[in-house]
Amino acid sequence: MGSIMPAVITATIKFASLGLLLYMGLCAILFLFQRSLIYLPHPPSNQPRETLAVPVDGAEILVTVRRSETPEAVLYFGGNAEDVSYSLPTFETAFPGHALFLPHYRGYGDSTGKPSEAALFADALALFDMVHEKHPRVVVIGRSLGSSVAVHVASLRPVARLVLVTPFDSILGLAQKLYPFFPVRWLLLDRFESAKFAPKVTAPTLLIAAEMDEIVPRQSAEALLGRFAPGVAEMKIVAETSHNTISRSPDYIPLLQGRW
Repeated sequence: MGSIMPAVITATIKFASLGLLLYMGLCAILFLFQRSLIYLPHPPSNQPRETLAVPVDGAEILVTVRRSETPEAVLYFGGNAEDVSYSLPTFETAFPGHALFLPHYRGYGDSTGKPSEAALFADALALFDMVHEKHPRVVVIGRSLGSSVAVHVASLRPVARLVLVTPFDSILGLAQKLYPFFPVRWLLLDRFESAKFAPKVTAPTLLIAAEMDEIVPRQSAEALLGRFAPGVAEMKIVAETSHNTISRSPDYIPLLQGRW
């Protein structure tokens, strides 16, 4: 018996050490490849759309555009896997008199560079400033990941109106639910904490949430809504839609237009 116990203890220690090494290895993999889980760049688009190449710090951003001399414009930031050129027809219908600007994030399509939270935020501000020079009334719209980019812009720039489609309060909260057994708080580089920027937004804001969103829980959108100053924001729920089907609803375009 005396000789068995040390062997059991030794085996237990080895097993625990192996488990710890495996866990640390998984943490390292999650840390090193986290941006490939957040950003899903699309290849260059074959859509026959007019584009504009905009130089930014360390990269060149391709923007799908519809030009117009009107003082009103729409600046749209898409989701993490979205080819925004495919969304142009929707915005042409929703905003027939506006100039339209739909940027492809760094590394998406023909845009150069690599995406990161800091880069997307900086590029978005530069694009807003460029658009605002010729179009003093800019409606900023963001979908999913782009909702955080849009909130950040609206917290620092004179946005005419802000529309957030399937928004969340932070990626940190979503990631913690996806990876509950990992110390996500210590591993995550790009947090997209929209809730931190929302209190500084003064533009009229609409949050558009999908009733059956399987990616962003309702609580996350509601938490973001609660961070805006009183009277600034409201939320509409689009019935019988999911995270990726919300734009197919007949209510979608009227909500983008501010008609509900």
